[in-house]
Amino acid sequence: MAKVTFVDAGGASRTINIPVGWSLMEGAVQHDVAGILAECGGGCACATCHVFVAPAWADRLPPQTPAENDLLECTAVTRTAYSRLSCQIPISDALDGLVVTLPERQT
Repeated sequence: MAKVTFVDAGGASRTINIPVGWSLMEGAVQHDVAGILAECGGGCACATCHVFVAPAWADRLPPQTPAENDLLECTAVTRTAYSRLSCQIPISDALDGLVVTLPERQT
Protein backbone atom coordinates (compact mmCIF):
# COMPACT_ATOMS: atom_id res chain seq x y z
CA MET A 1 0.00 0.00 0.00
CA ALA A 2 1.04 3.54 -0.66
CA LYS A 3 -0.40 6.58 1.08
CA VAL A 4 -1.34 9.23 -1.46
CA THR A 5 -2.59 12.71 -0.67
CA PHE A 6 -5.04 14.42 -3.01
CA VAL A 7 -5.33 18.20 -2.62
CA ASP A 8 -8.39 19.78 -4.14
CA ALA A 9 -8.36 23.13 -5.94
CA GLY A 10 -9.46 24.84 -2.72
CA GLY A 11 -6.54 23.43 -0.74
CA ALA A 12 -8.36 20.73 1.25
CA SER A 13 -6.47 17.46 1.38
CA ARG A 14 -7.41 13.83 1.72
CA THR A 15 -4.98 10.95 2.17
CA ILE A 16 -5.90 7.44 1.08
CA ASN A 17 -4.14 4.08 0.88
CA ILE A 18 -3.84 2.61 -2.61
CA PRO A 19 -2.70 -0.97 -3.21
CA VAL A 20 0.55 -1.51 -5.10
CA GLY A 21 -0.22 -2.40 -8.71
CA TRP A 22 -3.31 -0.21 -8.99
CA SER A 23 -3.21 3.04 -10.89
CA LEU A 24 -3.55 6.34 -9.08
CA MET A 25 -6.87 6.77 -10.88
CA GLU A 26 -8.17 3.38 -9.72
CA GLY A 27 -7.38 4.28 -6.13
CA ALA A 28 -9.08 7.65 -6.45
CA VAL A 29 -12.21 6.14 -8.00
CA GLN A 30 -12.43 3.33 -5.43
CA HIS A 31 -12.16 5.90 -2.62
CA ASP A 32 -14.62 8.35 -4.22
CA VAL A 33 -12.08 11.15 -4.54
CA ALA A 34 -14.07 14.11 -5.84
CA GLY A 35 -12.55 15.61 -8.96
CA ILE A 36 -11.40 12.41 -10.66
CA LEU A 37 -14.05 11.59 -13.26
CA ALA A 38 -12.19 8.85 -15.16
CA GLU A 39 -14.81 8.71 -17.89
CA CYS A 40 -12.85 6.19 -19.98
CA GLY A 41 -12.18 3.91 -17.02
CA GLY A 42 -8.42 4.16 -17.28
CA GLY A 43 -7.97 3.59 -20.99
CA CYS A 44 -5.91 6.75 -21.52
CA ALA A 45 -8.61 8.08 -23.81
CA CYS A 46 -10.35 11.00 -22.11
CA ALA A 47 -8.10 13.17 -19.87
CA THR A 48 -10.71 13.38 -17.09
CA CYS A 49 -8.28 12.07 -14.50
CA HIS A 50 -5.83 14.97 -14.86
CA VAL A 51 -3.72 15.76 -11.78
CA PHE A 52 -0.78 18.01 -10.95
CA VAL A 53 2.02 16.03 -9.33
CA ALA A 54 3.92 17.76 -6.55
CA PRO A 55 7.28 18.83 -8.03
CA ALA A 56 9.28 16.73 -5.55
CA TRP A 57 7.59 13.60 -6.94
CA ALA A 58 7.67 14.33 -10.66
CA ASP A 59 10.99 12.59 -11.35
CA ARG A 60 9.87 9.44 -9.52
CA LEU A 61 7.12 8.69 -12.01
CA PRO A 62 7.45 6.76 -15.25
CA PRO A 63 7.82 8.99 -18.31
CA GLN A 64 4.73 10.07 -20.19
CA THR A 65 3.77 7.99 -23.17
CA PRO A 66 3.05 9.79 -26.44
CA ALA A 67 -0.69 9.07 -25.94
CA GLU A 68 -0.68 10.62 -22.47
CA ASN A 69 1.22 13.64 -23.75
CA ASP A 70 -1.32 14.13 -26.55
CA LEU A 71 -4.29 13.86 -24.18
CA LEU A 72 -2.79 16.39 -21.79
CA GLU A 73 -3.28 18.93 -24.58
CA CYS A 74 -7.03 18.34 -24.23
CA THR A 75 -7.51 18.89 -20.51
CA ALA A 76 -10.19 21.27 -19.24
CA VAL A 77 -7.60 23.18 -17.21
CA THR A 78 -4.35 24.16 -18.90
CA ARG A 79 -1.60 21.62 -18.40
CA THR A 80 1.60 22.46 -16.57
CA ALA A 81 5.02 20.83 -16.41
CA TYR A 82 3.62 18.70 -13.56
CA SER A 83 0.44 17.54 -15.30
CA ARG A 84 -0.19 13.83 -15.54
CA LEU A 85 -3.13 11.54 -16.17
CA SER A 86 -3.68 9.56 -12.99
CA CYS A 87 -4.60 6.46 -15.02
CA GLN A 88 -0.99 6.39 -16.23
CA ILE A 89 0.62 6.42 -12.78
CA PRO A 90 1.08 2.88 -11.46
CA ILE A 91 1.27 2.74 -7.68
CA SER A 92 4.40 1.22 -6.17
CA ASP A 93 5.96 1.24 -2.71
CA ALA A 94 8.28 3.98 -3.99
CA LEU A 95 5.25 6.30 -4.31
CA ASP A 96 4.31 6.08 -0.63
CA GLY A 97 3.73 9.71 0.35
CA LEU A 98 2.87 10.96 -3.17
CA VAL A 99 1.02 14.28 -3.27
CA VAL A 100 -1.12 15.40 -6.19
CA THR A 101 -3.35 18.43 -6.68
CA LEU A 102 -6.63 18.26 -8.55
CA PRO A 103 -7.55 20.84 -11.18
CA GLU A 104 -10.58 23.07 -10.68
CA ARG A 105 -12.52 20.97 -13.17
CA GLN A 106 -12.09 17.99 -15.50
CA THR A 107 -14.63 18.94 -18.17
